[in-house]
Amino acid sequence: MNRESIAELRAKLGSMYQQVRLRFERVPVKARVLAGLFLVASLLMALHTALTAKDARLHLKLQHSFRDAQLSVWVDGDLAYSGKITGSTKKRFGLIPTDSVQGSLSQIIPVRSGQRNVRVRVEPDDAATQEDSVNGDFAHNTERELLVSARHSSLSLSWQGTGSAPVETSSFTWFSRYAGSLLLTLAGSIMSALAGYAIRELPARFRSTSDATPKAESVPQ
Repeated sequence: MNRESIAELRAKLGSMYQQVRLRFERVPVKARVLAGLFLVASLLMALHTALTAKDARLHLKLQHSFRDAQLSVWVDGDLAYSGKITGSTKKRFGLIPTDSVQGSLSQIIPVRSGQRNVRVRVEPDDAATQEDSVNGDFAHNTERELLVSARHSSLSLSWQGTGSAPVETSSFTWFSRYAGSLLLTLAGSIMSALAGYAIRELPARFRSTSDATPKAESVPQ
């Protein structure tokens, strides 16, 4: 690109900048403030999404002895999965029916990386409700398998290969969890303020416009 082309490009960019600046200056101050608040709210929502992204997976493997039951799984107190599980009569040698029932379930549950608490509840139709929880640490873009054994007399949870020993919570995990909640709260407050302003100002603008129209029509020609 020669010097004349560069100079021409600079002149065009300078002209565009001046036009944009003049149009921006014509915008009322209140409109600028509202646009700025909306931009800040959008950035806060984007940061909240980035901090709370589910970048790991929990692979739940359940073995149970119930004919019908309801399974619920919570991750850090939030319901992550709920569904019906069923079992069938176990057969000896693959042919002779027995009195025992068996069933299984394999379910992938997206979770956020870091320290997580997983709580499992099994509610059979013909037995007492059972519930247990276990802590586990999820690395970024990895999958961990949680083995669940649900019987009439017990419910046990264990991580495959690592056991069920709790892992200490890291400082970054604590920050990402509560910073995400704070960002979501701030964004909600800004959006509420914008909605309140619109409710107060828009009716007045519409009334002033409707009042100005009859006056314009009544002006003699």
